[in-house]
Amino acid sequence: MSASILEHFSSLPDFRVDRHKLYPLPEILLLVVCAVLSSAEGWEAMEEFGKEKLDWLRKFAPFANGIPSHDCIATVISRLRPEAFQRCFVSWTRAVAEATGGEVVAVDGKSARGSRDRRRGKQALHMVSAWGCRNRLVLGQEATEETSNEITAIPKLLELLELKGCIVTIDAMGCQTKIAAQIVDQGGDDVLGLKGNQSTLHEEVEEFFATASAGDFAGVVHDDAEETDKDHGRLEVRRYWVTEELSTLSDTARWSALRSIGLVERECWIEDRRTVERRVFINSIPADAKCFAHAVRGHWGIENRLHWRLDVVFDEDASRIRKGNAPAILTSIRHLCLNLFEQEPSKLRLTQKRRKAAWNDDYRAKVVFG
Repeated sequence: MSASILEHFSSLPDFRVDRHKLYPLPEILLLVVCAVLSSAEGWEAMEEFGKEKLDWLRKFAPFANGIPSHDCIATVISRLRPEAFQRCFVSWTRAVAEATGGEVVAVDGKSARGSRDRRRGKQALHMVSAWGCRNRLVLGQEATEETSNEITAIPKLLELLELKGCIVTIDAMGCQTKIAAQIVDQGGDDVLGLKGNQSTLHEEVEEFFATASAGDFAGVVHDDAEETDKDHGRLEVRRYWVTEELSTLSDTARWSALRSIGLVERECWIEDRRTVERRVFINSIPADAKCFAHAVRGHWGIENRLHWRLDVVFDEDASRIRKGNAPAILTSIRHLCLNLFEQEPSKLRLTQKRRKAAWNDDYRAKVVFG
């Protein structure tokens, strides 16, 4: 790990008593991060990587006692405190690339399916992550064992982040009055998806746009935009409407700084098959269609740029590591590896970068140490 990472993770508590610290915690973290970068998926693979690359690792840390066993690695990682790890992670990420005004911060959850342990009655880990769309970095994460617990996980995650001048986007699960108030209190704006969890407001916004659309928005002050993407036989047209006309909505005072409502329509053609999807939003941003489109489009990016890559490139759903806090810590380490790869400026695809990190010591050093 680079000096900056070691500095930001130096406050991570080590639960072991001094006489049992044969392998210092920074060395174990260095080993695990470099192994995960290099496609190691399990504890034994991490140990094997360390033994093969011990001379290389000793360029950056003493490793006076060699490489710990896979059981030792598993025990240490599984007993680290996720909350403390998240704080160190956020501190490092802020130093790497601070969020700037207008940055879209997409907040969304993903389950690590392989972490479910039916025999012990343990649910799959569900990690709520914040994705900085401009810098394409994971800004922070908060672990929970239930999808429904996103409502309590999101505020904890937001507390860790610097949101001043940012636009926070959250799907319907996080469309809550307290969450909206917290974002505004922290100096940010919000674009919140609406669904059945706010049934009355959802119906009112849908009805407003249905009526306005039927009349071609005559007499409705609004802004709109349209985007078209065509690629590999697929045509997608995205249309955005946003307005500050809120008079038809009830009980708007409950929502901090509610300023506009928006509609997105995605029309997709694949050969002769056509699908149309419509979604509505409440926002604290003004009725600027380009800004609204930028926020919504940025939120869709968390699925492609983060969740998809965790599954396809890092094979997260296939991981059967379930011991203690290990699923949460390793998910955070995968996020850390993604950030390190994003900071490496070559134009290689992520799969190519990870393969090159496994094969090439100089390239791995460049990724980790800059």
